[in-house]
Amino acid sequence: MTEPGIHAFDVPGARLHLETRGNGPLLLFVVGGNGDSTIYGGVAAALADRFTVATYDRRGFVRSPVSGPVDDDTRIATDVDDACRLIDHLGGAPAHVSGSSSGAIVVLELMARHPDLVATAVAHEPPITGLLPDGADWRALFDDVYATYRAEGVWPAMQRFGVAVGVGGSGPPPGVELPPPVAEMMARAEPNATFWLEHELRSYPRYDPDPDALAAVADRIVLAGGAQSREHMPYRPNLVLAERLGLGVVDFPGGHVGYATHPAEFASRLATVLTQEGSVTPGR
Repeated sequence: MTEPGIHAFDVPGARLHLETRGNGPLLLFVVGGNGDSTIYGGVAAALADRFTVATYDRRGFVRSPVSGPVDDDTRIATDVDDACRLIDHLGGAPAHVSGSSSGAIVVLELMARHPDLVATAVAHEPPITGLLPDGADWRALFDDVYATYRAEGVWPAMQRFGVAVGVGGSGPPPGVELPPPVAEMMARAEPNATFWLEHELRSYPRYDPDPDALAAVADRIVLAGGAQSREHMPYRPNLVLAERLGLGVVDFPGGHVGYATHPAEFASRLATVLTQEGSVTPGR
């Protein structure tokens, strides 16, 4: 694996953990709900021969501590501001930006608000409940998961969440020796999951995208999903958004976390998507 350069990047109210690899056009990854960019390590290493790949832990998670209270009502906007500052800091505008799950929501809002900073926005399975006809049921379920967390703790809540959205179990099979960076990430899993349950589980799925702003830049948006997760909730919002924007959904290897389970294949698909000219061919 290509060893990253590790940096501490100060932004208002937080210090972000930032890692960079490679050379070429800037490709910024926005991590999802686990908040820990180590999960993108395999994909980042595979793309470092073609891009300057930047991965970072979003503010509030273990390696990107905040210096004051967290305002849940403005967290998406603050995440967008952080991404803007990172692109400016790395001198890569317009940058390719790719995010999955909560990170995909950040990418969509970044594209809507600051299209001048983005060359291509790849949004992989954003769990936007407002786009779904059964969205109210999903919001109620996420509220129940939060109640489980408050009553029973982090891991019962995460188990209930994983079963509901089709993510499955967490952690490696018994007896598997993890690479040191992954083992370190697993050691951060409980505090990261606690932060996500407290500050993201209920608010991010309630994100309301700006259809007019996204329609104006639809030719630079890639709506992505996992080839193995088409029937699961996080895939479905992109189907609705694709219809509204006149796009297709591009399938990537694996499921909701295909970038972690199939890093080489995921990286190859992403490189193809980012380097092909004109419109993206739908994956379905």
